[in-house]
Amino acid sequence: MKIELVTIGDELLLGFTIDTNAAFAARHLAELGVEIVRRTTVGDAAEPIAAAVREALDRTGAVITTGGLGPTSDDLTKPSIAAIFGRGMRFDEEHWAWMAERWRARFQREIPEANRRQAMIPEGARKLRNNHGSAPGIWLEDAQGRWVAMLPGVPREMRGMLADTILPLLRQRAAGNRVVRSRTLRTTGLPESLIAERVEAIPGGVPDVSLAYLPNVDGVDLRLTVRGTSADEADRRLALGADRLRAAFGGDVYGEGEADLAAIVLDVCRARGLSLAVAESCTGGLIGERITRIPGSSDVFLGGVISYANEVKTSLLGVPAAVLREHGAVSEEVARAMATGARERTGAAIGLSATGIAGPDGGTPEKPVGTVWIAADVAGEVRATLLHSWGDRQEVRQRAAQAALNLARKMLAG
Repeated sequence: MKIELVTIGDELLLGFTIDTNAAFAARHLAELGVEIVRRTTVGDAAEPIAAAVREALDRTGAVITTGGLGPTSDDLTKPSIAAIFGRGMRFDEEHWAWMAERWRARFQREIPEANRRQAMIPEGARKLRNNHGSAPGIWLEDAQGRWVAMLPGVPREMRGMLADTILPLLRQRAAGNRVVRSRTLRTTGLPESLIAERVEAIPGGVPDVSLAYLPNVDGVDLRLTVRGTSADEADRRLALGADRLRAAFGGDVYGEGEADLAAIVLDVCRARGLSLAVAESCTGGLIGERITRIPGSSDVFLGGVISYANEVKTSLLGVPAAVLREHGAVSEEVARAMATGARERTGAAIGLSATGIAGPDGGTPEKPVGTVWIAADVAGEVRATLLHSWGDRQEVRQRAAQAALNLARKMLAG
């Protein structure tokens, strides 16, 4: 089955909103063997919407749209597409009553008349229940079997409706299709070129899969993909490929899929009854943010110190002033003292630290921008490592936070 995807919204064209809906839909549809052959983005105007959907129907006969189902005057998706099918619009009293009751329960007042737009449904269309918002989805199909599924543009609603309604519908239609499946292994701390060398050195390679290298600020992801086979065969090939990569990379693979390194560290600490604290300079609280972003982190994470000034490093973390004078704030000695200070001052089992030069200014020939020392103190055993990072200020900080978490992970793994 081939489908085209049309995402609708001026905010997408202007770049104020990143189109995450299209990427999410493509990944999940591929698992059913459904192929998105083209993605189009148009603004909130009737003619561009109609033209994009009309052309997509002519090519594939199957279209999913996102956006333009709201209550405002620029939400034109339904009437624009209904006109392609020669359908008028009707007011759905049942949906209006449901919305009105939902509004009163949530906001303790009457629903605005503008919301009546969301209860307008193309004639002959199937209304798709939205368990995540007020705008219903729409399934519109003609006698030739050409169809358009209209979903809200709000990512939470779109993703929920895709899972609740669209995927089950398409699963029935795509029964027996060949699938497209992927599996992703996550690495960090290794350059892409070194990863490629290791892959090339695997005896027999990684057969029967395609392998993509996906560098990002956290590391390099390795995505294996199998196309045009049964689900069982795809899973078998992916498992074999993943096993070969794991054998080649060992502990440098820290997880799969969307695995978050902070969550992995927290899980290990939780399993061992260990607590964690941080001391941050150049990262400015980013390590702590990564940790506290994870639900349930409070049973492991005790807190931290953002010790930007040397005086704070000394007064709150116990870094000796003499060490700061002799070695400078960006040094192995200070990183080690910060990690130990975080552990001892909070009573944690583990202390993590980062101190460096994030830029764009402040670098010297001896310590250029991107120089970062990180350290971990695990129950009194201290290790430190030097990063020569690159990128802008935020990227340097992100890489430092990831490296600190990875150092803790490796120490905990022995």
